Amino acid sequence: MTDKTGKTPPLPDGTVYSKRKDFRPFSVPSLETYAQIVGTQKMERLISISSQLKGIKLLDINATASGGGVAEMLYSTIPFLNELGIETEWKIISGSRQYFECTKSLHNMLQGKEIALTPEMVETYCTTLASYSGSTLIDNNPDLVLIHDPQPAALSHHLKKQGQIWVWRCHIDIEETVLEANPGLRDFMSNWLEHYDAAVFTAAHYVITHWALPKFIIPPYIDPLSEKNRELSQTEIDAVLQKYAIDRSIPIIAQIGRFDPWKGLDRSIAAYRLARKERKCQLILAGGMASDDPEGERILNQICEEAKNDRDIHVLNLPMADRQENWREVNALQRAADIIMQPSTREGFGLVITEALWKAKPVIAADVGAIPFQIRDGDTGFFYRSQEEAAQALIYLLDNPDIAAAIGQKGKQYVAEHFLMPDRVADWLMVVNMLVSGQMNKQICSDCITSFHPWFKLSKRKPSSKSFG
Repeated sequence: MTDKTGKTPPLPDGTVYSKRKDFRPFSVPSLETYAQIVGTQKMERLISISSQLKGIKLLDINATASGGGVAEMLYSTIPFLNELGIETEWKIISGSRQYFECTKSLHNMLQGKEIALTPEMVETYCTTLASYSGSTLIDNNPDLVLIHDPQPAALSHHLKKQGQIWVWRCHIDIEETVLEANPGLRDFMSNWLEHYDAAVFTAAHYVITHWALPKFIIPPYIDPLSEKNRELSQTEIDAVLQKYAIDRSIPIIAQIGRFDPWKGLDRSIAAYRLARKERKCQLILAGGMASDDPEGERILNQICEEAKNDRDIHVLNLPMADRQENWREVNALQRAADIIMQPSTREGFGLVITEALWKAKPVIAADVGAIPFQIRDGDTGFFYRSQEEAAQALIYLLDNPDIAAAIGQKGKQYVAEHFLMPDRVADWLMVVNMLVSGQMNKQICSDCITSFHPWFKLSKRKPSSKSFG
């Protein structure tokens, strides 16, 4: 059973993908096809570690199958793991709008926003996840359960069985100083995470040493063969531009991703308007709504109001009902763009940057979160430091298409080396092997931090002294 429309809903019990239930509404290409992209050496590493895990059952749980980088990774990762012979299922939890308002506030608090963790929020969160106690959410006795982000974190308190391994994966821009400054938030999260056997973080500076359990560092990744990242024909690109009445003869600056207060959309508008005073160009702000993010509609309305009198700003609320259509449109808009912007104020990783780099586009992004792991200033892209400097960079890149193309190619090569699915899934399977074999447990290794790549070295790059004058 293969998803052709992208419209297949989860089963009533939250199952998004399950081989044993014969519910496999999406798939990935063959392993041989990936080998043609990443090379035989990386695929051999992946197959070697996966062969050691035959018979292991894994379960991933998150809060949404629609929108956001976590869901996008899982749409490829879950069938990919099954192709490797590792039975892996994917389920989502559900909740009221009040619950998702609560979890978005929790997400924002963990990223440093000053919000009070109220008794009402605690009650909403705890009551929603306590409702899963005794449920059939976990009905296949998995060896390892991977929980993504804060939304379902408390499930471990209610559903973890003797002998099961539970791992929490944090995808957000989290720092120890935030938790130190907010003991109530720290204790709230610690109450749930004490039930976990390990945690996975995107980068070394996100690791929370306060939590006494083994910690692993694995960055996110893209599937180069997904509908969002595959090569498109010019006809496919032109069809999307025509749909949204975008004139390709005018240079395109684009920011594509969720409508979120942390994404710096106002920064992109300001930099574009300064650049447009000197060069003809247009701005595309395209995104969609994640089902677990109730803030999106408010941000979209703010951006529409800001842009309503500017005919060269295209604010596109891309359709989400058909996932494949959404991904194809994002792909086309990224490939049509001359420059991609992502001047976020906080960013867990920024897969939209990875996608843009893979399409060989020059990117201007903020020096925050894990973005510096992707953007090497002046080499694979440029850092946003002010709207004036960003405008200078836009003009420089528009005036020098050969330099823009060279930067784009460096970015694509960097992604090919570091952020493609097969290599990073191999990292994850090494974590699984360490945990199920007993090599790593929190009784003997509560302070251990393991990385499969020297990611920390990337943060030691010095800023570029590039002048755009």
